[in-house]
Amino acid sequence: MRSERRFGHKFLSGLSSSARKTILVAGGAGFLGSHLCERLLKQGSDVVCLDNLLTGSLDNIAHLSQTGRFTFRQHDVIEPLRIDGPVDEIYNLACPASPPKYQKDPFHTFQTSIMGAMNLLELAKAKGARILQASTSEVYGDPEISPQPESYRGCVNTVGPRACYDEGKRAAETLFYEYGRQFGLNTKIARIFNTYGPRMSPDDGRVVSNFIVQALTGRDLTVYGKGEQTRSFCYVDDLVEGLMRLMASPDDLRDPVNLGNPGEFTVRELAEIVLARTGSRSRLVNLDLPVDDPRQRRPDIARAKRELSWSPVVPLEEGLDHTIAYFDAVLRNSARKEAMVS
Repeated sequence: MRSERRFGHKFLSGLSSSARKTILVAGGAGFLGSHLCERLLKQGSDVVCLDNLLTGSLDNIAHLSQTGRFTFRQHDVIEPLRIDGPVDEIYNLACPASPPKYQKDPFHTFQTSIMGAMNLLELAKAKGARILQASTSEVYGDPEISPQPESYRGCVNTVGPRACYDEGKRAAETLFYEYGRQFGLNTKIARIFNTYGPRMSPDDGRVVSNFIVQALTGRDLTVYGKGEQTRSFCYVDDLVEGLMRLMASPDDLRDPVNLGNPGEFTVRELAEIVLARTGSRSRLVNLDLPVDDPRQRRPDIARAKRELSWSPVVPLEEGLDHTIAYFDAVLRNSARKEAMVS
């Protein structure tokens, strides 16, 4: 994979044939899940990808079938599932992560986080598999301290428009904790901060994809509030490496682990960087802040550094260049298809 040479991570070693694993990735056709599936196949594992395709796309995983070790199954994790044969590891990435998409059907979002977690935990218990929950920095809500360590309990509105996602993820963490405590299940919890990169959907609704698509199409860049709220942006290759290291960590590491880039940028700074990297002449336009929009978001990754020997290595500008090139190709291809139809 290109990042093994370019970005300098000491990647986890490949598996020998005698240690070949079967790994299930729920939400594997999504932005993050497809990159994870790709890396797991690269290390020599057999991968079973589950996705209901509500936000995931077959285009993200079409190239993976060539390996002969990749299986796709369309399935919604809120329904019980049966997998024949052994399963060694389970990654639960099954849930929309962008506010416009998880707010579209808040009941299903909440069910995905809770019922989906329980169904996958039951599968892990039946298979004797270790299991990782993709939680989120949203469990910290609109934080009162910065950076946010895993010990911070958060400032979350339980009845706001983001609650279906925030509270669903918090409940999923509780389920993972209890399954580990009561049944001895080997559980891992990753609290993921803002992640970006190729294969994000053009209509994803998160700030990086919004700004890039708006800049490339010559539209105004919509900045909410004055753009003084801060975010920390982690390139997808870095994040996938962190997930895999957490899954491979010692059994006694059960506490949540922050995974994200501690580099902190205001939203306005991000907009200006995107304009510079794209060469766009788009303007910045200020709109009202959404309800419960966090003012500050920055991970304390001391635990990840200590326990996983992990920290992100991809600079924001470099990661944005890869992401911009991806969106540029997607938009050009879409324009060609529309021209052919007309």
